[in-house]
Amino acid sequence: MQSPRPSLSDMEQAIVAIINVFHKYSGNKSKLKKAELKHLINNEMSQFIMKIEENDTLDRLFADLDQNGDLEIDFQEFISLIAMVTSECHDLIPL
Repeated sequence: MQSPRPSLSDMEQAIVAIINVFHKYSGNKSKLKKAELKHLINNEMSQFIMKIEENDTLDRLFADLDQNGDLEIDFQEFISLIAMVTSECHDLIPL
């Protein structure tokens, strides 16, 4: 008989949520194309990031995140976005 798995901490749950959201939009290929990144941001982060409506805004963000230039955002590149947004939100969210 296996012992019960301990429940996840708040931080561990947040990490699992980030991974799940990434895969919800990237699917089996585990990379986000530009349109998928736009949908993810607009659907999942609209309280922290302005909705992306202009292609110029999306193009600049995508270029900043796509460090290897393959025209897709992998999980490592996506985590850069999460880190930037989290850092900015830290000063805005009252404790």
